[in-house]
Amino acid sequence: MRRFFPTFISGWGAAALLIVRVVMGVAFILHGWPKIQNPTGWMNAMGGQDVPSFLQALAALAEFGGGIALILGLLTPLAALGIVCQMLAALFLVHFPMGHPFVATGGPSYELPLVYLALAVLLLIVGPGRWSLDALLIGRSAAAVSHDDTVL
Repeated sequence: MRRFFPTFISGWGAAALLIVRVVMGVAFILHGWPKIQNPTGWMNAMGGQDVPSFLQALAALAEFGGGIALILGLLTPLAALGIVCQMLAALFLVHFPMGHPFVATGGPSYELPLVYLALAVLLLIVGPGRWSLDALLIGRSAAAVSHDDTVL
């Protein structure tokens, strides 16, 4: 189990990761809530593409369940991987084919899914930080990577 988690960052780095996890987690809970209400048919209800029911359910779980997991810092690599897959699907199945710009004024863009993708990759690689249930349960020492004294 330890090989799935890097050494947990402590200090100011842990605080920054906690802020990222909470904000991103709340956003995904809110995005996933309507989908989890109809997990196998939410795309059809929104006039979307004909996507198999099990993939729609995985997407709803990745957003809603992943959001909860991120807030708690529980199974963070799995939650982040689910969000990575969800954001790649959003980019390649919706935004890029429809020609949405990176940043738009008043219309759709792929800015937000790309930012979420980048943050999910960050959490996947760096981990949830010391202030997480993962760190509490796994218990790896983070003293070697404390960033308390870093001044930029």
